[in-house]
Amino acid sequence: MKATLSRAEILDALQDVNEILRQKETRGELCVFGGTAMILAFDARESTRDVDAVFRPASEIRDAAKLTARKKGLEEHWLNDGVKGFLSSSGEFQTLDDLPDFSHLQIIAPTPEYLLAMKCMAARTPGYETSGDKGDVKFLIRQLGIHNSNEALAIVEKYYGDRPIHVKTQFFVEEIFEEIAKE
Repeated sequence: MKATLSRAEILDALQDVNEILRQKETRGELCVFGGTAMILAFDARESTRDVDAVFRPASEIRDAAKLTARKKGLEEHWLNDGVKGFLSSSGEFQTLDDLPDFSHLQIIAPTPEYLLAMKCMAARTPGYETSGDKGDVKFLIRQLGIHNSNEALAIVEKYYGDRPIHVKTQFFVEEIFEEIAKE
């Protein structure tokens, strides 16, 4: 099974999902997050482990993804909705104009600010299954022209003010700005 997915492989798999939806005369919407958003929206990475997304109609897209996984030799859950636990009720989204125009599958992504907030809230460190969020957060901070941890945490607060912002997140963001200052 494929361990990581490149931009071309993600788009190829999504084209297959689109074709299955077309054959069923169903239209779908898929909002990509995490590493996939970093690849498709910002061209900020070479690959990701899986496609974190929320999608509808959920059962039809999930079934299409399973068929695509078998056909392409992908992990069974290459497309998954595990990101749902990190969604904010005030999330903001954008269409991705530089993607192929799928006939039956619209692809959207979070805005850079919302993705930054999500990645800060997750604050994952490198481990067995992930390279962590630090590189993506640094990229987004630079992309957005953020100058200090207070500005970054204000963005987190904008999207997650209804939840407690963990000390882990605060330390994570402060550590990133210390590293940026040394670069």
